[in-house]
Amino acid sequence: MNYDPKTHKFPFPEDTDKHYITVKKDNGLVFDEKYPYIDDSAFFRFKKALVRFLLYILVFPVATVRMGLRIRGRENLKKHKELLKQGAISCSNHVHFWDYICIMKAIRPFKPYVIVWSRNIRGENGTVSRLTGGIPFPDDNIHGAGAFMRAVRKMLNGGWLHIYAEGSMWEYYKPVRPFKSGAGSLAVRTKKPIVPLAFSYREPGFIRKKIFHQIALFDLNIGEPIFVDDTLSPSEKENDITKRAHDEVCRLAGIDPGENLYPPIFNNSKRVDYY
Repeated sequence: MNYDPKTHKFPFPEDTDKHYITVKKDNGLVFDEKYPYIDDSAFFRFKKALVRFLLYILVFPVATVRMGLRIRGRENLKKHKELLKQGAISCSNHVHFWDYICIMKAIRPFKPYVIVWSRNIRGENGTVSRLTGGIPFPDDNIHGAGAFMRAVRKMLNGGWLHIYAEGSMWEYYKPVRPFKSGAGSLAVRTKKPIVPLAFSYREPGFIRKKIFHQIALFDLNIGEPIFVDDTLSPSEKENDITKRAHDEVCRLAGIDPGENLYPPIFNNSKRVDYY
């Protein structure tokens, strides 16, 4: 669990929430108040069902082998199944292009939605992202942001939302970066628990390392739900649950929160150096 991939070759940005992946295509979609953030049309639900079938029979097995995936802690989902069926938010570190596939497999039979970078929905993988639950965050349209929030809050009455609280994907990165406050804010507003998930790494064997040039194998660790502390003030509630979620993701990843490169605070700092 404590294996360190030492991935200094990746061009990690200075800001801890910034992307370094280039999205080449732009289909011109506008994420305003008219955009269907949660598309409940019959045709879209039919396409999602087909994709879900393909996930089970093809994508999950391939991803499991390709990433050497081991899932730990599914008993925490079973223990709280009835509660989680009423709506839940999960958060994790974001360390691979395929890590959302792993999350979908790990929390099945729950069918999560996930907040995604709006540029990804406009890009070459936008259709696939939407059909696997991607909801674009309209960071450049205030009216769209209001419609987005209304759709997400409605969906959380019985649905599951995954949030990459670090804000971006950094491949094979071991430290858990600072969290944005979105998951904590939604938990407070909707009174839903946060389920912490964490990816950690194992060293690949000779064949995977030397022949397939695989950097690391993956464990996905599932924690116990975290609940809002109603004895606190509204602003303290958000702060508190965000910090507790960050600490738990660190712990599940085999990292002591006190020794993590980044402190468990909201994402308002810049990366100083590589770990």
